[in-house]
Amino acid sequence: MTPHPRKDTTMPALDGLRVLDMTQYEAGTSCTQALAWHGADVVKIEQPGVGDPGRGVGSGDAIDSHYFINWNANKRSVTINLRDERGKALLFEMLPHYDVFVENYGPGVMEKLGLTYEALKEVHPSIIYARLKGFGLSGPFANFKSFDPVAQNAAGAFSVTGEEGGPPMRPGACVGDSGTGMQLAFAITSAYVQKLRTGEGQHIEISMQEAMTYYVRTPVAGTQSWGDVAAERRGNGWNGPTDLYPCKPLPDSNGADDYLYIIALTTRMWDTFCAAMGRPDMVVDPRFADEQARIDNNDELKAEIRAWTIQHDKWEAMQILGEAGVPCSATHSTYDLFHNPHFDEREFIQDIDHPEWGPIRLLGWAPKMSKSNVPMTAAPLLAEHTREVLCDDLGIEGEEFARLEAEGIVSSR
Repeated sequence: MTPHPRKDTTMPALDGLRVLDMTQYEAGTSCTQALAWHGADVVKIEQPGVGDPGRGVGSGDAIDSHYFINWNANKRSVTINLRDERGKALLFEMLPHYDVFVENYGPGVMEKLGLTYEALKEVHPSIIYARLKGFGLSGPFANFKSFDPVAQNAAGAFSVTGEEGGPPMRPGACVGDSGTGMQLAFAITSAYVQKLRTGEGQHIEISMQEAMTYYVRTPVAGTQSWGDVAAERRGNGWNGPTDLYPCKPLPDSNGADDYLYIIALTTRMWDTFCAAMGRPDMVVDPRFADEQARIDNNDELKAEIRAWTIQHDKWEAMQILGEAGVPCSATHSTYDLFHNPHFDEREFIQDIDHPEWGPIRLLGWAPKMSKSNVPMTAAPLLAEHTREVLCDDLGIEGEEFARLEAEGIVSSR
């Protein structure tokens, strides 16, 4: 029977969901961070003194890296030595207090630790056990390791990125990691809803390679075949006016990001575009009179558009065309994202206080829910919540906790 919802509609959407998080780097951590941002209690299990290796990515002398902080907000950190049987026993004692167990370690690591689905299910029959692997748990590549660009390349994303006639190119965004993490978060949430109805848990497996194919479906569809031919690289442009165009450099700019991307796919968009540029003559120009003419005279068409964009900086050009109804965007650098009046008005950039870094700014979480709001909190320091969680879950405190810490089974701050 489905539980009746609480009348308090201001509670976080996933209030009550508890997650044991054994993820590292980005693919798994993005998944559990998404769950935390919807109100789940995410407890990150880390090795004493070491922790998630993402803590050290590009950190220099800092205690935690920018990379780690960006993917581990709203979590709690507990350190347990799982290489020691007593530490493993402690984890199994904690397990019944949680709904979900998530891991994205390399192939075979969970098996070596004895933390398989079968082992956890014996202790907690309704556990939701989620596993994220580069190539999945079966098939000839199952034992191959993977990171974001490996997954993207294996899923075809490199093959459709780059200039026409040029080599394949790595996309800049880390969709292989975080794109897989978001799909896994959705699967976990779905499994949790199912568990509320049936009382049963389940095993979830996701392959980064397979998850990434979700994001190349449009290039596949563009081949107008069912996988019989390879999609071509097109660079930034399509037929007609759709392309990336240079703009007048901004003051103190090196020109690297002074560009505007424009899409005008339909006749109506084309007419609107010409009017917004103050070039109604282009609508009746025989060279550009219809889609085929614009394709046949593509170089001349784009030269006319560049002559207009170069007269305006990227923000001016975006304002003119955007207000007219032409789909377009200035090229936003990562600096621009943090100094953006649009984001400011929408309160997207989050100012939070980190115990080591002090005040920091982070990109926010896109979904905005009218009945669920979870303030962003800083990523945890290593072992920051060990004492708190073990006391709350298992009643371990005082001398018993001190003994576990002295024997290297746990650590705390």
